Amino acid sequence: MERRPSLSRRALIGGLAAGAVAAAATAAPAAAKGRGRKPKKLVPGDLVVVPAPGGPSTAAAVARGTAILESWGLRVELTEHALDTFGYLSAPDADRLADLNYALAHPEAKALMTVRGGYGTTRIIDDADVEALEDHPKLVIGYSDITALHFAVADQTRIPTLHSPMTAWSSNNTDATAASLKAAIMTADPVVLTRDPAESTAGVEVPGTASGKLLGGNLSLMAAEPDRSNWPDLDGAILLVEEVEEARYRVDNMLTRIIRAGHFDGLAGIAVGQFVPHPSTSTSPASGP
Repeated sequence: MERRPSLSRRALIGGLAAGAVAAAATAAPAAAKGRGRKPKKLVPGDLVVVPAPGGPSTAAAVARGTAILESWGLRVELTEHALDTFGYLSAPDADRLADLNYALAHPEAKALMTVRGGYGTTRIIDDADVEALEDHPKLVIGYSDITALHFAVADQTRIPTLHSPMTAWSSNNTDATAASLKAAIMTADPVVLTRDPAESTAGVEVPGTASGKLLGGNLSLMAAEPDRSNWPDLDGAILLVEEVEEARYRVDNMLTRIIRAGHFDGLAGIAVGQFVPHPSTSTSPASGP
């Protein structure tokens, strides 16, 4: 469920007033519970704590991301099990949960930047101490599997989060990726998502404009969320949705389930991100719409 990470390569639905959106931030509408204390922008000397609530990475990839953060003057603390490997998980559930809760409640850290996505956050999210962010606000950073954490924060608090590249720095990331991330977390400049005509989703557009809080993330993680758990109020919101290597019928099935459950009722708009094709996708008419 992890895809090429780049803030600058999200293809948006045409006509969205991107500047009016809480660009790339996931936040609950005003009616949600929680005090909603907004994290401050990071400045040199601030601490970034790094847990791995999902899949494992490598020390080399994490070192690349850590070096980038430190080059901006930030301090980085890896949690106890951030570099562990436990099959397709970074560590057993209890260890990942302990690390995540340590990071959420960290009294000094100004940001929680996950190691990577992969899989595993949904296994522990119900016991995550998300409300600790209200006492110790910090920017939660990640994408893919971390969508489950974004949704929990949006539902249980009103604290904005950032759907963006993570500490395990992918070889697909570029200097522009790093510059976009730095601007998003260390400046007050608006984070503007622009439509990239080179993306396969660029043609998915409808007339009109919309504005509202931007929520969302990975489609399969949204579809995996139980209907009564951690679904933020999407009324008047703009939904960001992306996916990687899922068959077309699976994308259709996930969207249909969410629509039938009524979660998309009242949306102001949809921002369509990258949909990386499944390797077996055929271009023949028999493959479906």
